[in-house]
Amino acid sequence: MSELSPRRRFLVLAICSMSLLIVSLDNTILNVALPSLQHDFHSSLSGLQWTIDAYLIVLASLLILSGSTADRIGRRTVFQAGLALFVAGSVLCSLAPSLGWLVAARIVQAVGGSMLNPVAMSIITNVFTEPRERARAIGVWGAVVGLSMALGPLVGGLLVDSVGWRAIFWMNVPIGLAALALTALFVPQSRAARPRRLDPLGQVLMIAVFGTLTYSIIEAPGRGLADPVVYGAALLAAASLAGFVRHALRTAEPLIDLRFFRSVPFSGATVIAVSGLAALGGFLFLNTLYLQNVRGMSALQAGLYLLPMAAMTAATSPLSGRLIAARGPRLPLQIAGATMLASGLLFAAFDAETRDATLFTAYVLFGIGFGMLNSPITNTAVSGMPRAQAGVAAAVASTSRQVGQALGVAVIGAVLAAGASGSYAAPAFVSAARPAYWILAGCAATVLVLGTVTTGRRAARSAARTSALLGADDSVPDVRHETGASAR
Repeated sequence: MSELSPRRRFLVLAICSMSLLIVSLDNTILNVALPSLQHDFHSSLSGLQWTIDAYLIVLASLLILSGSTADRIGRRTVFQAGLALFVAGSVLCSLAPSLGWLVAARIVQAVGGSMLNPVAMSIITNVFTEPRERARAIGVWGAVVGLSMALGPLVGGLLVDSVGWRAIFWMNVPIGLAALALTALFVPQSRAARPRRLDPLGQVLMIAVFGTLTYSIIEAPGRGLADPVVYGAALLAAASLAGFVRHALRTAEPLIDLRFFRSVPFSGATVIAVSGLAALGGFLFLNTLYLQNVRGMSALQAGLYLLPMAAMTAATSPLSGRLIAARGPRLPLQIAGATMLASGLLFAAFDAETRDATLFTAYVLFGIGFGMLNSPITNTAVSGMPRAQAGVAAAVASTSRQVGQALGVAVIGAVLAAGASGSYAAPAFVSAARPAYWILAGCAATVLVLGTVTTGRRAARSAARTSALLGADDSVPDVRHETGASAR
């Protein structure tokens, strides 16, 4: 099978990026609509958390299964199914008559979204085979992640104020349908030469871990830590995690091969993804509620206030990809950790939200950091792995992102709910948010430290040993064929 032309490879990258745009945008676009949802559905703070975390948890739980299924039955096939399901879920979200129905429709969206991110990364990895060209492509991919997630509040604010919160979901329909048509025309079909076996028990245990852990965190402030349902969910999460690890160690082809974590860069990328995206999820949750409920801004005004963050993310995301291609992932990760840490400290130690000058400075710093973050996470997770394992490695990195963001919303929301006691008056909110910002600063510090210690030469040697241990042969290419219009 001959390599695709440069123009065709660019088209494949653009189509995959379209899918990523709508999935990642939906991670953050709903934040500015939270006060509107609270008003329309008379929702509690925990109910608002579930509109975000139900999507993230399901997305995280199914990413690896979707990647393995695509390796087995065909990546283009699964990618198209994911686009169709995501569009259908978006339509259901726009029609939701209650918060419960909205959460259910968000789950449908997430099932479709889980078929897009890891599968698109597998397609890109196998289309861009030259290392430097692949690094640039992953840089574009990371830039789309960062830009779409940072633009979410601005786009959401514009739609909520002009049309209403339901328009947030209408926007996905034309983009998803266009990507579906273009995929049939230009994306080649491919599958792994040696696809991994499915692991249904591991999949069930993973869903149990994420779901019960998030439930116990979100519901603890309202029900109390002594509530049997809360600590029962926490115990079930711990038992499910122990069962997952035990099962993975005893199974020939588990959902997640724990040998991956012998690679220091891979392990570092996983923890960095959880920490960095937890900071983002908590940051947006706090600031959209503060700007609208405390300062009394409209959704659009809140989105415009967050524009400095989005602008810096847009500016630094492409730069991150170029830095990785030229110097490797360490410097972008160090910049990301340092600037996000500085932003967190401005809020935690200096109450940055109380003055516009410090507020905008903190937004600029966080935008720089988040723009630098996404590309090195994916690049570090995938690089050093055999091509046959690249899809699974990318899926674990994507899972870590979603888990981090879900935990960020759950933990930060729980801390805020415990401290604010339902009051959105400025002094009470700022005081309640302070411990939350210290948590965000800790997440940023983790990015900085791990970005330094897991990207050196010793770490690279551990990745090489892990690649050899996995026993995959890079010389065996994936099976790829083209049919219909895509053969042009």
